[in-house]
Amino acid sequence: MTGSENTILVTGGAGFIGSHLVERLLVRGDSVICVDNFNSFYDPGIKRGNIKNILKNKNFTGNFNLIDADIRDMDKLETAFKDGVDCVVHLAARAGVRPSIKDPLLYGDVNIKGTLNILELSRKYDIKNLVFGSSSSVYGVNDKVPFSEDDKVELQISPYAASKRSCELFCFTYHHLYGIPTTSLRFFTVYGPRQRPEMAIHKFTRQIDQGSEIIMYGDGTSKRDYTYITDIIDGTISAIDNKFEFEIFNLGNSSTVELRYLISLIEKNLGRKAKIRQMADQPGDVPITYADVSKAKRLLGYDPKVKIEGGVKKFVEWYAGQT
Repeated sequence: MTGSENTILVTGGAGFIGSHLVERLLVRGDSVICVDNFNSFYDPGIKRGNIKNILKNKNFTGNFNLIDADIRDMDKLETAFKDGVDCVVHLAARAGVRPSIKDPLLYGDVNIKGTLNILELSRKYDIKNLVFGSSSSVYGVNDKVPFSEDDKVELQISPYAASKRSCELFCFTYHHLYGIPTTSLRFFTVYGPRQRPEMAIHKFTRQIDQGSEIIMYGDGTSKRDYTYITDIIDGTISAIDNKFEFEIFNLGNSSTVELRYLISLIEKNLGRKAKIRQMADQPGDVPITYADVSKAKRLLGYDPKVKIEGGVKKFVEWYAGQT
């Protein structure tokens, strides 16, 4: 599969990562079926804004089909499969570590049941390539760094992480039983334009800009492997175009950034100082995420290009254009 006249179903296609992927696919000539339920996890108007330019672009007319459906609704979801799909990219999920601790039943229902629905329909309609959007959170409390796809992943510490790992296992089961070619992509802290408003870079940028206090959990030395959206889309496109029997890949920047340094970059680009209130570490948060991307480089040609300094600058420029 190399682009050009393929039909690709993207669940969660109006979200942060999904909308960027949908745009890239349409620009290169694919047809896209976008499934999203515009739920209230954050303002649904933000998601509709993510795809407004797609809907207005006459070049995409006839190549873009938006289906308002919940992935738990099998009947509605099946309408997305009926006209023929070459590849499914399953990004729809209930996201967020801390909210999952407050409502674990919802996370199990949406993420696990919804993924099983996708897998059942992929089996029924003989899908030739399935790409699943997983998460670095599946590594949990992992003392070995950087995180490798060969590491044992048995210590998830949030319902969100456990749900994503469960979905990976179901993906393997369906591959084993029914031969569905499947690739799971473990995304590492994705950021960039359209990032969800509750995520750290977006939230801190908004709060510092407005002169509000920001909450820093821990002493500021926690580290994350922040990955810019264009690099994530490059890796996802490669997983679409290079079909595997069953593989798991890390998609990260393969470098770590301390929380205090991240805040300093936002301050620098906004030209404002942060008002910081320090609080205790939160349940479910891990001290570090750090991706070994050597496997993705070897098999996907993955080569992350955007460093944190440039990425935060780009994000703040985008934010300034929205306000």
